Amino acid sequence: MAGLKEIRTRIASVKTTRQVTSAMKMVSAAKLKKAQDAILQIRPYAGKLYDILTSLSASLDNVEDSVFTQSREPEKILVVLVTSNRGLCGGFNSSISKKAIELVKTKYSQQLQTGSIDFIGIGKQGGRQLKYAGLNVITDKNEIFNSLTFESASIIAAEIMNSFADGSYDRIELVYNKFKNAAVQIQTTEQFLPVKIEDDEKDNTNYNFIYEPSKEYIIQELIPRSLKIQFYKALLDSHASEHGARMTAMHQATDNASELIKDLTLKYNKARQTTITNEILEIVSGAEALKG
Repeated sequence: MAGLKEIRTRIASVKTTRQVTSAMKMVSAAKLKKAQDAILQIRPYAGKLYDILTSLSASLDNVEDSVFTQSREPEKILVVLVTSNRGLCGGFNSSISKKAIELVKTKYSQQLQTGSIDFIGIGKQGGRQLKYAGLNVITDKNEIFNSLTFESASIIAAEIMNSFADGSYDRIELVYNKFKNAAVQIQTTEQFLPVKIEDDEKDNTNYNFIYEPSKEYIIQELIPRSLKIQFYKALLDSHASEHGARMTAMHQATDNASELIKDLTLKYNKARQTTITNEILEIVSGAEALKG
């Protein structure tokens, strides 16, 4: 059985750890509220913007005229993986990194064998895991989370869009955690480019809308804006998911520390009682020996 001093030292150490995890839990909870409000506010706008784009595209014959909707044979692939810069958030980073690796090994196995797949890591944790897996990470954009705004996200989105427009890549995939609630994050893969225009489940009602200046011009303006909004929404989703995952992980760590302190305290009391009992027995034995 461990000595009393050793048990006391361990109890003090676990109490210190519990204070840290409890503080991190409260910090993440405060940050989660702000991040959750941001993603819930942008989702209706992003969804309606996509609906308008789809509705207009369904009435046009030459949507393929846009460079961002041109479908090409996927010979060169770019995968954008969104994780976090910090750890201590459970399986948040490892699970989405495995999702990205699984994507290229199953969907793009041929391109993977020929070395035609590149990665952009947004978040230090994901970039490390991709490099550890031997995948080609051409650049990282970890600083985006220092100040996550639409302007900063638009710059990165524009760079990615230009790499598709100039033919550097034939397809671009986006892999991130979609926020559902503080305890649940949905691992999501989306085809970022080329843009998929789907016409199913459309309302057959004919509305006599007047478009100014023209449907074609609006489409050309909406597609780049919609892509930037979609990219920004993915970053907000991942950011909110990160804080939710960290808050949940720190809550569980705090509970585990409390349980461990209870067990150690019980163990300490038992060891202390054993020590006292042994001392009493030694005193009684010594007294009996003196009598004899």
